[in-house]
Amino acid sequence: MDKSYKIIELVGTSTESHESAIQNAIGEASKSLKGLSWFEVIQLRGGIKEGKVSEYQAIIKVGFRLLD
Repeated sequence: MDKSYKIIELVGTSTESHESAIQNAIGEASKSLKGLSWFEVIQLRGGIKEGKVSEYQAIIKVGFRLLD
């Protein structure tokens, strides 16, 4: 059976790490999207306050299967 997928871009944030930012993005997306299959990290970045890292950000692409 042929399958079709949709790709969306997400930005996850965390005060702990880039890994946590990715987990947060996927966790939130999974609440409203079904069939999440894979992700690809596009960019890692963060915020700075008073000379220290204040936030980690991860931009990811997520693929999910379109239902028949």
